[in-house]
Amino acid sequence: MVKFGLQFKATLENVTNVKPLGDDFRWFLKLKCGNCGEMPDKWQYITQVESVPLKGGRGSASMVQKCKLCSRENSIDILGDTITQYNAENSERFKTMVQFECRGLEPIDFQPQAGFAAQGAESGTKFPEVNLLEKDWTDYDERVNESVGIYDVTHQFIKC
Repeated sequence: MVKFGLQFKATLENVTNVKPLGDDFRWFLKLKCGNCGEMPDKWQYITQVESVPLKGGRGSASMVQKCKLCSRENSIDILGDTITQYNAENSERFKTMVQFECRGLEPIDFQPQAGFAAQGAESGTKFPEVNLLEKDWTDYDERVNESVGIYDVTHQFIKC
């Protein structure tokens, strides 16, 4: 069992507290089999609300899948208590946003999509529908009459 941290990095303009919203937030990942190295091309998503029992009664995971190449059963679980927000002081620096507990899988890519939230750095205005699929997001904060945005979204995985 190995833990991987998803580190998030972006340039924030007049926003803070960027975070995934809710237990049903979809983490879109590409996963590699740790046994044979198979890397499917398709994106797969996992959420905290989904729980699949592991063989042999060893608990549960967010996703269990059998490798198409070597037939090994692998699993990945979201460690919910590790989910953190990305704040204005983190802007342009990598920060671990979530950790995954992996058995036989390794996350190799992440695609941010809809489901993020943010708030105005000065006004506290809530922006509950932030979509980062295009790696950029902009809006306007009417309370302080200024533009807000999240730009140049990137990521990396680290072993924890």
